[in-house]
Amino acid sequence: MARLRDCLPRLMLTLRSLLFWSLVYCYCGLCASIHLLKLLWSLGKGPAQTFRRPAREHPPACLSDSSLGTHCYVRIKDSGLRFHYVAAGERGKPLMLLLHGFPEFWYSWRYQLREFKSEYRVVALDLRGYGETDAPIHRQNYKLDCLITDIKDILDSLGYSKCVLIGHDWGGMIAWLIAICYPEMVMKLIVINFPHPNVFTEYILRHPAQLLKSSYYYFFQIPWFPEFMFSINDFKVLKHLFTSHSTGIGRKGCQLTTEDLEAYIYVFSQPGALSGPINHYRNIFSCLPLKHHMVTTPTLLLWGENDAFMEVEMAEVTKIYVKNYFRLTILSEASHWLQQDQPDIVNKLIWTFLKEETRKKD
Repeated sequence: MARLRDCLPRLMLTLRSLLFWSLVYCYCGLCASIHLLKLLWSLGKGPAQTFRRPAREHPPACLSDSSLGTHCYVRIKDSGLRFHYVAAGERGKPLMLLLHGFPEFWYSWRYQLREFKSEYRVVALDLRGYGETDAPIHRQNYKLDCLITDIKDILDSLGYSKCVLIGHDWGGMIAWLIAICYPEMVMKLIVINFPHPNVFTEYILRHPAQLLKSSYYYFFQIPWFPEFMFSINDFKVLKHLFTSHSTGIGRKGCQLTTEDLEAYIYVFSQPGALSGPINHYRNIFSCLPLKHHMVTTPTLLLWGENDAFMEVEMAEVTKIYVKNYFRLTILSEASHWLQQDQPDIVNKLIWTFLKEETRKKD
């Protein structure tokens, strides 16, 4: 009996792991089947339209707008990767590092680059695999450990030991992890529309609605097919994400201009440009939940109430993982793309948080 009691916890852990991976692979198959039906439907309506993709040889003018900052590159010594970023504000000022989500790149921070350069050295990064940053081929190069180390090495290369760290969506996930693993590097943490990673993994297993909203996490586990589906019909999926009534920027927000949308399509239509971003997701299930999860940095969490991908209840639960000052602000009628949707309100809330004295919780 004693031996059975000793083995029971390990047996339960094995069963739980088996159920978890069964769920992952079954849902991957379901998502792939749904997208395959969509492909067949598109082909039935018009094969030529499905595979039509106009050549985009020159970037839109907005990507070289000098008011947004200067395009820079830095090569990381250990990994050998070259990272692209846009920087605004004088060197020597405190660093504000901006980490974008999916499917975005540095340009999603255009409103913040202009806003905060008066008091900060603002750096909007293209994450590993995105935009003009190098994109390793193998999915193993996109493990969370690699992404965390990227940010640490970039700070060192820029000559800083700490920063104000702001992340949105997947960039928010990385921002949480940096604050957990390297708290000394983060003066203040600001996350937009992404809960603490442990909240996300626990919530998604208990709430079918969130499982459906996060179906793309599972779909992205499949090789090459997600990249193909994103590219058909001249990147219709990408356009839909930003402009549709269900997932796009809120009708009361700052709508993407035609040039803004073309900037996104230009970046992701380059050869191989989708594989790096999607590879970020292909290691996620082997990396979560986290062994170490407490955040000791003053934290601001901003959330668009109409987020089509993340349920707002996760924002409320996140506070239990922050052992310091924590503020949550939920913006009504705002979408997942919050810093582009409601830039004036978001910028004002960030300024308020940056300027106030924060006191660590007992």
